[in-house]
Amino acid sequence: MNPTLAAAPSLHPDDRDILRGLAEQVAVIAALPVQREKARLWRQLNDRRSGRPMVWITEIPWHEFSADSPELVLRCRAEWTRKVEVELRRTLYQWKHMPVDMIVSDYIPCPIAWRSTGFGLVRQGDLLNITNGGISSQHYEPQISCMADVAKIKDPVVTVDRADTAARFAAMQEIFAGIMPVREEGIKNNWYTPWDQLVMWYGVQEALLDLIEQPEVIHAAIRRLVVAYLKELDQMQAEGLLMLNSSNNRVGSGAYCYCSDLPAPGQETGPVTPAQMWGCSNAQIFTEVSPGMHWDFALQHDLPWLARWGLIYYGCCEALDTKMEILRRIPNLRKISMNYRINPERAAAACGGDYVFSYKPNPACFAVDSWDPAKVRAELRRVLDCTRGGHVELVLKDISTVANRPDRLWEWAKIAMEMVEGRG
Repeated sequence: MNPTLAAAPSLHPDDRDILRGLAEQVAVIAALPVQREKARLWRQLNDRRSGRPMVWITEIPWHEFSADSPELVLRCRAEWTRKVEVELRRTLYQWKHMPVDMIVSDYIPCPIAWRSTGFGLVRQGDLLNITNGGISSQHYEPQISCMADVAKIKDPVVTVDRADTAARFAAMQEIFAGIMPVREEGIKNNWYTPWDQLVMWYGVQEALLDLIEQPEVIHAAIRRLVVAYLKELDQMQAEGLLMLNSSNNRVGSGAYCYCSDLPAPGQETGPVTPAQMWGCSNAQIFTEVSPGMHWDFALQHDLPWLARWGLIYYGCCEALDTKMEILRRIPNLRKISMNYRINPERAAAACGGDYVFSYKPNPACFAVDSWDPAKVRAELRRVLDCTRGGHVELVLKDISTVANRPDRLWEWAKIAMEMVEGRG
């Protein structure tokens, strides 16, 4: 999941004009007063002083949009400029058709080139591609099954390519001169999810069975993995890769991170530390695991990691409506993922006004033969009604398909905004 080192920059004569034209359009949007107003509303949400529920759309199946959308067709020649182009085009498309509460940045990011050696194990097993958009089914061949196998988990080594980064940064500054500033950008969303890693090496069924049959092996494996994650984090910090993330970036599986409790980008007083940032964790495989076992085999091992960060987002696709008692033990917890599989009334009562309720609507509504806006409204109405008086974000994600009907997503966006603004 780490960025790979980019190739040395080369620039086709037409690429500069293409990128400048796109950036000019983005710059106009980024300068609109609505950007500041939306930032204020997101800040209120994350400060738990909500003005209204907020809405964000991400993880879009862009492969189903490009064929019939000339505005998404890439025209640059060089590989690295195409990566910049695709982000500019998608930003413009989303702003035009389904902006909801998105905020458009007033700069062009230049990702710092870095890599990690990883944890010494690579997932093995058969892979079945389901769609051409990256959705696949994976069988995991177990590589950890006894105490001796725990030693296979190694400490990562992080390296940064300063020369590559500097070369691309200089090239991008030349391209976007007079239009938008360019900023080097490191790690804003450190996706810490040790159980996602462990089950790929252990096997899903095997890992869940060993919670009972070999708990000592599970404890040893997850403990070793957390130590390796912490050593990787220390290297990221030492290399200056960490970036303040209280802005229009996500943390974990949630939405934007604007808040008053952490410094915003541009307010650095020295090297960035995790204590100045949002962090995250989850244990997606534990939906059907009891709260007690979730604590024993996941959360208690996560505490050394979670304690490092200024604020915490917890959860992803696991159902957490029955686990608020253990979640309240997390230091600096601010946002909690609430997957559509939860009982929303129970979750809202347990969460109260203490945390941001990060609800993930069901994306299956886009995959069916017959689009049903009434069903969309019913799902959102139930959640908005039972969380009234709380702090809610609707994060539409994991959209594997829209059945080749992008307009369905446009309509979902319109419905959601009408409802959170009290017009639906």
